[in-house]
Amino acid sequence: MNRRKFITKSLLATAGLSLGFYSWQIEPFWLEFVHLDLPIKNLPSKLHNKVLMQISDLHVGNRFDYNFLIDSFKKAKAYKPDIVVYTGDFVCWENNPEQFEQLKIVMKEAVLGTLGTAAILGNHDYGAEWKEEYIADEVSKILTDSKIQVLRDEKTEVSGLNIFGFEELWGTNFHPENLTKTINPDEANLVLCHNPDVCDLDVWNCYQGWILSGHTHGGQAVPPFLPPLILPVKNRKYTSGIIDLEAGRMLYINRALGHSYQVRFNCRPEITLFKLKSI
Repeated sequence: MNRRKFITKSLLATAGLSLGFYSWQIEPFWLEFVHLDLPIKNLPSKLHNKVLMQISDLHVGNRFDYNFLIDSFKKAKAYKPDIVVYTGDFVCWENNPEQFEQLKIVMKEAVLGTLGTAAILGNHDYGAEWKEEYIADEVSKILTDSKIQVLRDEKTEVSGLNIFGFEELWGTNFHPENLTKTINPDEANLVLCHNPDVCDLDVWNCYQGWILSGHTHGGQAVPPFLPPLILPVKNRKYTSGIIDLEAGRMLYINRALGHSYQVRFNCRPEITLFKLKSI
């Protein structure tokens, strides 16, 4: 091997190692606070310009250091959100009851809204093959003990804003059509739905408004000019950010705070801060 080839291969190897280290140890813990407006029909004037914070996919467990979640919560509290919603996957189930204790530790520092806090469950909150209801029940209890209202095909009202929380698509209790029948289009409404694939199902009963989702983690690794590498949805357009579903429905997919695998590239962990707007 001549000198030029040796230098070229050395540089490529160094670049590869640097990229691997960045994707493993830097970006997975490089939190981004995303700021967006959220226009809602019939929003009470008292909620205009109030802040709604979305946190999604904590994935508490042993796959990464959950102290990152606690540190992120402390940073998020500085924004003093009026309403906080959590959109599922609180644990990354590993058939280990230790995760319940880990979740309790993390949720001691949970971000709470000054007006209200609500949550829905995700597929990982249903344990192995998404069918272990006792895990969903225990996660729900921990959240309730942390002053978070868990919505399981239920509605809560926060200062005139109706928040509808769907059960998990892959879980055992998914029947959102019973909930959407109760939505009054003359009121201010918002839907929480962990898996954005639900947007393609016939369960909406002509709902018009915003849907906040998670589940995809934004793909976690997004090479330039290529689709995301990890995308657990049928509809591949459901990656992250704002998506116009047409027919009056708008979707926002949060890139997740945690991760099921400690790797991120071109897809930083996210907490979203929505400024509510009357329209």
